[in-house]
Amino acid sequence: MDEINILIINRSKNALPAYATQGSSGMDLRANIEESIELKPMERMLVPTGIFLEIPEGFEAQIRPRSGLAVKHGITCLNSPGTIDSDYRGEIHALLINLSNNVFVVAPGDRVAQIVFCRICNATLVSVNNIKTTLRGEGGFGHTGIL
Repeated sequence: MDEINILIINRSKNALPAYATQGSSGMDLRANIEESIELKPMERMLVPTGIFLEIPEGFEAQIRPRSGLAVKHGITCLNSPGTIDSDYRGEIHALLINLSNNVFVVAPGDRVAQIVFCRICNATLVSVNNIKTTLRGEGGFGHTGIL
């Protein structure tokens, strides 16, 4: 497994994000808020984490939902996965939305999202008149008939 060093400033009262298990691919991000906030049904909100990163060039961070919040409470992340580019130096936020019919309370220090670091590559686009055909062809959303 590859490892990289990520420089981090933690301006929150929470511990640094960490992997929960040896096989975890994401680290939990916690709410850096002074008091609890309510997230009403269908409401979206940027939740600050107090975390600032220096991500090496050639990598990105992805902000993703936590599965437990999604299945138990209908809370997920919009723009998911949210990409944090290597040249971004601002505070990391989680863009949450409440897809349930109930008000959800985010308390200080709650785990609200997870962060995953990924290697990226830059592509050179080459303009052509034709591309190779495949058996799938133009079959897109739901083309296999299996949901």
